[in-house]
Amino acid sequence: MPKSMSVVREAIAGDEADDAMAEREAAGQVAAGRRVLPIVEGVVLVAALLAPLVLQDYLTVFATRVVILALFALSFDLVWGYAGIMSFGQALFFGSAGYGVALLARDLDITNILLVLPAGTLIGLTFALLLGGFLLLGRHPSSVIFVSLGTLTGSYAADRLARGWYYLGGQNGIPSIAPMSLGGYEFSEGPAFYYLVLGILVVVYLLCRFLVRSQFGLALAGLRENEQRIAFFGYKAQHLKAIIFAIGGAIAGLAGSLYAFHEGFVWPNMVGVVVSTQVVLYVLFGGSGTLIGAVIGTVIVEGVSFWLSDNYRDIWPIILGLLLLLVILFRPLGLISFVLGERERVGSFGARPKGTETETDKEKRNAAP
Repeated sequence: MPKSMSVVREAIAGDEADDAMAEREAAGQVAAGRRVLPIVEGVVLVAALLAPLVLQDYLTVFATRVVILALFALSFDLVWGYAGIMSFGQALFFGSAGYGVALLARDLDITNILLVLPAGTLIGLTFALLLGGFLLLGRHPSSVIFVSLGTLTGSYAADRLARGWYYLGGQNGIPSIAPMSLGGYEFSEGPAFYYLVLGILVVVYLLCRFLVRSQFGLALAGLRENEQRIAFFGYKAQHLKAIIFAIGGAIAGLAGSLYAFHEGFVWPNMVGVVVSTQVVLYVLFGGSGTLIGAVIGTVIVEGVSFWLSDNYRDIWPIILGLLLLLVILFRPLGLISFVLGERERVGSFGARPKGTETETDKEKRNAAP
């Protein structure tokens, strides 16, 4: 492994020793050395594949919306969970891509999936590059508060622009978007659209997993834990942040494109502060810096909201708020922290040095006759 990567690993290890010890004690020594994350990911994938087979039609439509929002939450987890950028404007990329593909469908009659999804991804990427370049690539490093308020301002400005621009439909947005198509086939609500979205989510998830377990991901982990030390080692921290910010914007744009065609219309709230805050709650609830935590958080929050709104129509937002508050107070690392330790959340990078052994190796050696 290159010397620079070893230096970053030492920087991360120094800051996380206490946290890792606390997590191991909380989880118990039985779980030491065992990889829980692939099991959790496998269970979630199997449940997602079987969902349309057991759900009613209207619930399949709802599940499709949840999967799209999980893709959106994945983009925020990359930005915040791995780079430490608190973006309160993630909906800007999500909604702008939705408006972009809606205009393509309305004005140019372009609904081909091979054109609209790349276009939405490119729109999200472009807006993220512009906003990220302004907020992150200044002469001096940007503070967390500056970036948070800057992204929040961008989202609010986009919301006001969409509401006041007649070409975008004003308050009413753009309704009656034509279905997304491929050749002569139209993707309407139902199992076909669900599995299309699920397939895209799985592919993007695997790419994100590869990214955060690469040497670039190691640098991001060091950036999240101690930005000043990473900068001291010669890394351009702001450039790393801008790159991951742009990737997150591209994924949010992809999710926004799918959302627009699934719902059949776009409206100003898609670029506004409410949706930006909503995705923060998804990741907080599930657990940041894990990717799968963002997916689980989205499913649980949306599922609980759906059930509460149907059974407690007058007070369901209060009940949901209390549940979120309890989780954040007692499990700051999210629900995923019940099964996932701190060391596995950060991950292992590179090959294990010769002559060392894991806890599993020790157990096998001790159990041998």
